[in-house]
Amino acid sequence: MENSTLYFRTFLVLLTAVSIAFICVLLPYYSAIFWGAILAIVFGPMHRRLLTRFHGHRNLAALTSVFIIILIVILPLIFVSGALIQEGASIYKRISSGQFNLGAYFEQIVNALPASVHSMLDRLGVGDVFSLQDKLSAAALQGSKFLASQAVNVGQHTFEFIISMGVMLYLLYFLLRDGPQLARHSKQLIPLSDEHQVHLYRKFATVVRATVKGNIAVACTQGLLGGLIFWFLDIQGALLWGVLMGFLSLLPAVGAALIWMPVAVYFLVTGAIWQGVVLILFCVLVIGLVDNVLRPILVGKDTKIPDYVILISTLGGLTVFGLNGFVIGPLCAALFIACWDLFPSAIRKHQEP
Repeated sequence: MENSTLYFRTFLVLLTAVSIAFICVLLPYYSAIFWGAILAIVFGPMHRRLLTRFHGHRNLAALTSVFIIILIVILPLIFVSGALIQEGASIYKRISSGQFNLGAYFEQIVNALPASVHSMLDRLGVGDVFSLQDKLSAAALQGSKFLASQAVNVGQHTFEFIISMGVMLYLLYFLLRDGPQLARHSKQLIPLSDEHQVHLYRKFATVVRATVKGNIAVACTQGLLGGLIFWFLDIQGALLWGVLMGFLSLLPAVGAALIWMPVAVYFLVTGAIWQGVVLILFCVLVIGLVDNVLRPILVGKDTKIPDYVILISTLGGLTVFGLNGFVIGPLCAALFIACWDLFPSAIRKHQEP
């Protein structure tokens, strides 16, 4: 018995050591592995339909699925990213040369406010608007400088990007082709009851599909509509603002209003009444309704995660994991809630003779 216990503990130490070493080896490409797995989950239903149409030819179905994903996901993302970086570099040049001055626009808004508003700001202790003006100008310069620097970084890291993209697509092919077998094998390795495994797997798949398919579709739609209305109103950097609105729409209760609302206020206080009214009506009636109409259809209510939890977990995920965090954050929150939901049944199973 003592030898058996020693052997088992030694095996656990060995298993932990090799697992940590393997994770360290994979860390440089964790984003490629992560998104390969996410795309395999999201496009799994499509792949299964193709597999049925191709009469069970797994290789052909997986190749077709990867080709479709490249056409509808990878190529548009590359084109938009390239255009966004160019737009950011252009805005950085205009800000550096003084053609685009966010602080000056803010000063126009403040000067257009009535005297009663200025008095109220003074009583609240925020009357020093010129220091805020300088901060806005500096923030705009830093943000545009960051986008401009990304143009240089893309050129310097092109080879690494190609390698990561190749790893992701290669892994995606095998996850689509061998996904069911891998899922069955992984279930045998997890020391949980079948009931708990099924519950956690369904929660995992539901949250991934809802976050990626639903939220990204809503974000892309809102960003596209926001960019179009900005272009129609002849606002500089319509593509950049549209992308920012799409990105911010991932945050519940905050959304794209952080971008279009200050612009609408600027139009109204500077005398561009019809532009301000058109922008507000379009963003409230069209962009706002996109979230209320598309999100329930694409996301559904299966996630059962409160909006405030999604907001906090998304912000935390973005802070810790970068861009990948908008999926990892809500996913961790969903699994946290699911595990605690299973805790009472786990206690009952442990107490059963």
